[in-house]
Amino acid sequence: MKRLMGILAVAASALLAFPLQAQTPRYGGDLVFPVPSEPPSYDGHREETFGLIHPLAPFYNTLLRVDPNDPGGTKPYPSLAESWTVSADGRTYNFKLRRGVKFHDGSAMTSKDVKASYDKIIFPPAGVGSSRKGQYAVVEAVEAPDAYTVRFKLKYASGSFIASLLSPYNFIYSADILAKDMHWYEKNIMGTGPFTLVEHVKGSHVLGKKNPDYWDKGKPYLDGFRAIFIRSSSAQVAAVRGERAHIQFRGFTPADRDSLKAALGDKITVQESAWDCILLVAINHEKKPFDDKRVRRALTLALDRHQASTALSRIAIVKSVAGVQVPGTPFATPPEELNKLAGYWTDIDKSRAESRRLLKEAGVPEGFSFTFTNRGIPMPYEPLAVWMIDQWRQVGLNVKQEVIEPAAYYGTIRKGDAQVFMDFQCGYIVEPDLDMYKFLSADRNPANYGRYTDRVLDDLYDKQSRATNVEERKKLIRAFEKRLLDEEAHYLMTLQWHRIIPHSSKVKGWQVTPSHYLNNTLDVVWLTQ
Repeated sequence: MKRLMGILAVAASALLAFPLQAQTPRYGGDLVFPVPSEPPSYDGHREETFGLIHPLAPFYNTLLRVDPNDPGGTKPYPSLAESWTVSADGRTYNFKLRRGVKFHDGSAMTSKDVKASYDKIIFPPAGVGSSRKGQYAVVEAVEAPDAYTVRFKLKYASGSFIASLLSPYNFIYSADILAKDMHWYEKNIMGTGPFTLVEHVKGSHVLGKKNPDYWDKGKPYLDGFRAIFIRSSSAQVAAVRGERAHIQFRGFTPADRDSLKAALGDKITVQESAWDCILLVAINHEKKPFDDKRVRRALTLALDRHQASTALSRIAIVKSVAGVQVPGTPFATPPEELNKLAGYWTDIDKSRAESRRLLKEAGVPEGFSFTFTNRGIPMPYEPLAVWMIDQWRQVGLNVKQEVIEPAAYYGTIRKGDAQVFMDFQCGYIVEPDLDMYKFLSADRNPANYGRYTDRVLDDLYDKQSRATNVEERKKLIRAFEKRLLDEEAHYLMTLQWHRIIPHSSKVKGWQVTPSHYLNNTLDVVWLTQ
């Protein structure tokens, strides 16, 4: 973990924002920021999109959080838990909770609320969605031995367990509310966070105001915030350029960065970072001919990722050719090894010839037509889809794109009707356990929209998770990657993202990280005027 922090700290460049301690924070003002996507529901345990995190994280707290001053985005930091201990065998974690924390309805937050929240995440009852339960397969039980102690008992020691508790989606909910209705938080908002909800006008904005009874005395500094839903990338840039918005927390393109800096000069501060985010092509294994791995391999072999990296990085928020780990981080496959996998060959003519051969062998006729379903977020979904459709055309496939509005997108693909569609894996921390659980069998991970079962892949995941020797873990991760991307071609990778945040220089106390899910609680953010 220390080594990883060092690597990502170097990768997080342009640290132009002042450290929190460099200036005395100013109280007052409303932070305004565009959000390119709206939340499908309000339930952080169910959803997977920044469209939920960016407007709703300020209303909640989590058990732990990532240190808001850490550019690497990996350092554990107290939140509702003020301290924790680990047993000698690494299988029992005890967390001491803060006293005096209140929910926005005035009720006291205790260990029963933390237990109920994590039971919902890890052991959801039938009919209750939990997109991250696969991250917690190691957990045997969650206990509340007293009102201010929470205990996690693990099946085996895990080096990534604390990292898994840093998830910004793990909102702590009221146990009393969950006992009455496990679905209540899908349509309602009520947490312990630094801001309280004023209103959500669908299609327009979310408005939050300062919580006067917040447990962390002296915070937040802002009077409130306004999250404005703006799908158009150009409209988001125009809002920042016109000083009608302070920041967009997801990321802008290199061209957007340059135009904002040229227009506003010192009024704009730029922060950049490596980005633990990549768009994936999910292939529904229950739809013919995509149940045939030859067809899936043909789809990935048609893609010239190396040429795309050069071309698309100039116009989009994508950059590096990647496998299952962020390039340059400790467990990432070196390029010379990655290039041996199907879809990563440097000889694109050879790769496409093999693609055509496999399609013919599988009985797929020339000009075969299918629908590629895409999420209606312009950047980088649109340029990547245009690129892939053109690449597939070059091996004789006729692909039609269907674009679905962001708030409805995951409701659509969860039904299992789509054939081939855009999915994503965006982590809050670069850690193999957290980045790779996405690809476990569908019965272990409901967010596996390929709808496949692969026990060999599951076994490789479990073995790498338990491995204590770094080199042994690397070998297992390579085997996992080869089976996922080459041998079975369950999912296809596109290009790793690169995060660029040009924001108003009035914004202080906010630090870019390799994840656009972090640092959205807004408790330490302030405005100079």
